[in-house]
Amino acid sequence: MPDTSRPLRIGTRGSVLALAQAHETRDRLMAAHSLPAEAFQIVPIKTTGDRVTDRPLKEIGGKGLFTREIEEALADGAIDIAVHSMKDMPTLQPEGLVIDCLLPREDVRDAFVSPHVTSIADLPQGAVVGSSSLRRRAQLAHRRPDLCLVEFRGNVQTRMRKLDEGVATATFLAMAGLNRLNMADVARSAIDPAEMLPAVAQGAIGIERRQDDVVVEMLLASIHDPQTGFRIAAERAFLARLDGSCQTPIAGLAEISGPTMTLRGEILRPDGSAVVAAMREGVVADGPAIGDDLARELLGRAGPGFMEI
Repeated sequence: MPDTSRPLRIGTRGSVLALAQAHETRDRLMAAHSLPAEAFQIVPIKTTGDRVTDRPLKEIGGKGLFTREIEEALADGAIDIAVHSMKDMPTLQPEGLVIDCLLPREDVRDAFVSPHVTSIADLPQGAVVGSSSLRRRAQLAHRRPDLCLVEFRGNVQTRMRKLDEGVATATFLAMAGLNRLNMADVARSAIDPAEMLPAVAQGAIGIERRQDDVVVEMLLASIHDPQTGFRIAAERAFLARLDGSCQTPIAGLAEISGPTMTLRGEILRPDGSAVVAAMREGVVADGPAIGDDLARELLGRAGPGFMEI
């Protein structure tokens, strides 16, 4: 059990949102185990994705851009747990590390953000829309091919400044992040998943640990949210099957009602010219199999060449 003389070291990215997620994790652990704040130490770690901000993410390596350095610190013993946005996590983890603790999932929806326009439908023809997300750009291009889509990176404050400067008319953020920052009013509207299916695991925080650390395992078990765990397991199985064979915009969302899980998924060509979507239902405990099966269907329907375009 951590104490003030040997605090539990919580590794995280150094962004305002990442730190808020680390503090939420700490606060849940404090409440669950009646521990003081001094029994924890939050350790910010700069990742490749944080250091390189002047190029699109796909140009600087794709996977692990916001996790690699944190996982190295965890494996080396420099930190005791790592707090991640699950949508940033590669489906394959380094040997010896495991994520078996997920906090209750936040709002999964995308937020439409603009100083002057209230929704996607209200965007004028040819409007410039900024996003660093290949998924969001492809989904928008599919629905509104008239728009001009540009790369748009940075934290919430940076993106808001760019909008104020007229670099773009609108952008997108995750409602989960805005809620965690108490900035929900930044969103002009929250987009229904039926209109824009979110990224796999959007809104979920995962806590990573060393597999052989049984003390930390017991600490984290008390704050794990099983329903979020089931949903994320299905979505990540869906992603894992797709990720093994393509670099393409992917969206997926699992929802639970009683004993039933519904999983929706889609893959798009990066230019938005084609989309393949489907849905599966099944027993909650079969989530990973449902995700894998749905991905196989989409791959089969997409056909040869879909992923390379």
